[in-house]
Amino acid sequence: MSSRTRASVPAVGVVLLLLLSVSLAASVGAVALDHAESVDDGGTRAALSLTATGETLQFVHRGGETLDVRRLELRVSVDGEPLEHHPPVPFFSASGFRPGPTGPFNSAASPEWRAGETASVAVAGTNDPELTVGSSVTADVRYEGRPLVTLSAIVR
Repeated sequence: MSSRTRASVPAVGVVLLLLLSVSLAASVGAVALDHAESVDDGGTRAALSLTATGETLQFVHRGGETLDVRRLELRVSVDGEPLEHHPPVPFFSASGFRPGPTGPFNSAASPEWRAGETASVAVAGTNDPELTVGSSVTADVRYEGRPLVTLSAIVR
């Protein structure tokens, strides 16, 4: 066997190994993508945050999909106890809340809540329990009937 023939055998082996590796990687990638699509329930993706100052709950849309606030449902708890009245977004005047929420929570504003926009509500003294400095506030946000996010803040 000549030196020329012996050198080509390892080269062919390397090429075959490379092709096998690429095929295997493509198969694993396809299976992973297929699995990711089947796990995805088509739910909305948006990053929100909550701050609580005095009686005001301020929600910030940090990124992701634009939300139609008419499809939102907010359930607020203070120290684990649900508010007697929850904010019926969008609204202008509602039981348990001061009139005139801001941003897309206000019924006079556009219902489209985009990344970078802030919306807030002020809990009235007629709602129970009251927000007091140091209390823990939790807001469960649902979109089109499905859980979107649970937010927490300490009242400052």
